[in-house]
Amino acid sequence: MNLLEGKKGIIFGALNDMSIAWKTAETVHRMGAEIVLTNAPVAMRMGEIHKLAEQCGNAPVIPADATSMEDLKALFEGAMEHFGGKVDFVLHSIGMSPNVRKGKHYTGLNYSYLDKTFDVSAISLHKTLQTAMELDAINEWGSVVGLSYIAAQRTFPDYGDMADAKSLLESIARSFGYHYGTQKKVRINTISQSPTVTTAGSGVKGFDEFIAYSEAMSPLGNATGQACADYCATLFSDLTRYVTMQNLFHDGGFSNTGVSMEVISKFAKEEG
Repeated sequence: MNLLEGKKGIIFGALNDMSIAWKTAETVHRMGAEIVLTNAPVAMRMGEIHKLAEQCGNAPVIPADATSMEDLKALFEGAMEHFGGKVDFVLHSIGMSPNVRKGKHYTGLNYSYLDKTFDVSAISLHKTLQTAMELDAINEWGSVVGLSYIAAQRTFPDYGDMADAKSLLESIARSFGYHYGTQKKVRINTISQSPTVTTAGSGVKGFDEFIAYSEAMSPLGNATGQACADYCATLFSDLTRYVTMQNLFHDGGFSNTGVSMEVISKFAKEEG
């Protein structure tokens, strides 16, 4: 359980104990890592991040809007000052769509909302990486992980413009992964997680029904938020040094299953 002993990292996006970022913070702390927690000021007012900080050895909390280069610079500088050196890992667990929140159909988007979706949910990763590179804030063989979803590759009607944002997020991980890898040996990956009950995920129309469908389609069942946190920990560790520029499916086999017997049986019963 000392997999991350001596590692230092920044966790973006912990809102409450439903958050994958929250579970990841608890997990990496338990595995020996030191962390700095961060979230947008508005999210911090809504959530319970200071409670998490106490549970993680009184970890510092540095507010930062991940769309603001000034905030990100202050975050990395603050983290390095706290740690007395560079960081080893970063979790980007950030996603938000005003169009989805306001019930806008994909064919009738508000484009100013779309700009916000892209900036918060995807471009913020580029801004984070660019800031880290400019400050030389991540140690060699460091690891950055962003949380994605299979809607980046396949169509899910009610996922809206978040699907486009996740596609962009994964592209940024690949593109920046090349440059950060060649220059500093920093690896960048995304995890395509099963649908998970979080504050953000629950806002998607038909979410409960889709979780049931995904469970029925996945040979191993849906991966839990805690299981995703464990997977993040492996990607922050030295055991995965040569994994980079990948979108890694952590979904119980859903991504490679055409149809399951359980789903087929439901249709057979309906016909009967």
